[in-house]
Parts: sequence; C-alpha cells; structure tokens
Amino acid sequence: MIKSVGGVAINPIHRLSCHCGAVILELELPDGIVNPRRCDCSICRRKGAIVASVALSGINVIQGQKALKVYQFNTKVAKHYFCSHCGIYTHHQRRSYPDQYGYNVGCLEGINPFDLEPVPLLDGVNHPTDRTALRTRSAES
Repeated sequence: MIKSVGGVAINPIHRLSCHCGAVILELELPDGIVNPRRCDCSICRRKGAIVASVALSGINVIQGQKALKVYQFNTKVAKHYFCSHCGIYTHHQRRSYPDQYGYNVGCLEGINPFDLEPVPLLDGVNHPTDRTALRTRSAES
C-alpha cells in the first residue's frame, strides 16, 4: 500500500483523467495505491503503463462515459478502456481477477508514475489462464 508518491498524498477518493480531460474517474483508494505492477503481455508491453488494482465498485465515471471505448482480444475476458479522443488507456477489468479493475497510475491526478520505481513485472506472456486453455485444448485433441 502506497499512501504518497513523490510527496503527493494518495487521497481516499482520488481523481484519474485521460490526457485531454474528456474522461474523469474517481477511484476509491482507502489503502492508497495497491499492487502497482508492469506486465509484459502483448497489450501491456505496447502501452507501457504502470497499473494498480481497485475493486469493481471502486471506480466511478464522473465525466466522459460516452468518450470511453473498450478493447478486447484473445479470451475477451479483460476489458481495456481508453479515451476515444486522446487514446489514453485509463483502466481495464482484469482477466485474472475479474472482480477488480486495473487502472493507469500515470493518470492519477498529481502522480508521476516514474517516482514509483522499482515496479514489479508480471509475466503476462505466460498468463495462467492461457496455460489452462492450452492444456484443455491439448486434452481435447
């Protein structure tokens, strides 16, 4: 649990926004930033964001619901949200924990994600769900 970054306090209700300001979310972060990480799966290594977790009930869209677009791929379980105006990834419903959102720490108001270093790297290339699906397909062959 990280309660401040670079001298900036993480508020129990903290705002997150895209680059152009069309999308504004409020996150419930009573424990601060929880489980910040990077991932090397095919989408995360391209977007390069540091993400952290929040409960599904912990995100409230304040502005820009219509500007949010969703992208899904592969298993189509995870839902990746981004601003349709500036293209910034704001958050995603997680595949490994579908009862949580991952959010872009770099979009938190006042927070520089580079002040969080070092950040753990998750092995998204070898995601456990992919291995289970592969074993199931192999068993069916």
